[in-house]
Amino acid sequence: MVKQCSPQMRVLFLHLGKQAFRMGPEVRAAIILNASFVRPAKFYLNGFTNMPHEKYYYVFLCFVYIMTVLGNGLLLTVIYLVEALHTPKYMLVFNLAFADLCGSTALIPKLLETFLFNKRYIVYEACLSYMFFVLFFASMQSWTLVTMAYDRFIAICFPLRYHSIVTKPAIGLMLLFSWVCIVSIMVPIIKLFDRLSFCRSLVIQTFFCDHSPVYRLACNDTSINNIMAYVAFLAFICIPFVLIGLTYMCISIALSRIASGQERLKAFKTCSSHLILVAIFYLPLFGSNIATVTTNLQPNVRMINSSLTHTIPALLNPIIYSLKTEEVLSSMKKLLNRKRITNTTKKL
Repeated sequence: MVKQCSPQMRVLFLHLGKQAFRMGPEVRAAIILNASFVRPAKFYLNGFTNMPHEKYYYVFLCFVYIMTVLGNGLLLTVIYLVEALHTPKYMLVFNLAFADLCGSTALIPKLLETFLFNKRYIVYEACLSYMFFVLFFASMQSWTLVTMAYDRFIAICFPLRYHSIVTKPAIGLMLLFSWVCIVSIMVPIIKLFDRLSFCRSLVIQTFFCDHSPVYRLACNDTSINNIMAYVAFLAFICIPFVLIGLTYMCISIALSRIASGQERLKAFKTCSSHLILVAIFYLPLFGSNIATVTTNLQPNVRMINSSLTHTIPALLNPIIYSLKTEEVLSSMKKLLNRKRITNTTKKL
């Protein structure tokens, strides 16, 4: 095949051959494959390379996923079965649990298959689908937290009008608007990959098909992709965080006008679960991004930090809402008692 090529192509193949000889077999195959295709058939995920005791970390992620499924599945089941929880507030909790469950399912099983079973090649179309669902559900978590902040804002600042403002149709429309907006931004981000030519490398230097590491492999103009990356970061991370911050500023002003310190503390306690959710979602995310930009982290440390940022909030969210919320705990007890009564009746 090399003899039939032009002199320039022969030089390219010889150069690629010398580079590939120094690398591992998977990376070598990726580079050689990429020399033949503008749009590659597959990418190669090169995350967690030469990480000591890596299998223990994959077992830990497997445990995180199982507990995430159990916790969020239980919370979704309780909210669905208990009619007393069919309220606007728990519509938001249901949506967050659903986004957590789907986001973890989109990321962790594929991550374990890729690295635990050493199946590091991923088809081009599957890579883009992987990217879409992981980023989509992470964005949905972010905007659900904004809607939950709005619920707390109305409850504290306009308590007498709460039930007339925060209704099921209103919350349903807000959630639907969030889903539609996120899809309308995510679809163009993914479609813009169709205009890229990948002629440098097929090796993605991270643990999943993340947006920036993939588009940076292209050899033609990626300025639009870069702009969309900033748009997505602003729309899904920065703007929601700012809106939540402004909401709590208004809540703080409203609470400062309450004369009784006891009443102030009681009102603040209704926000505590939401504040914890906000902290465990945004603080690791911002911390991870700042650490990546300002420090020279070892690649595996950076990827472990990033993978925990994506997975731990989904694990902790249902624990916070099942252990800190009396309504959910009492609803679980009622369901268990109902089940016991039903079993006793059947035996009799």
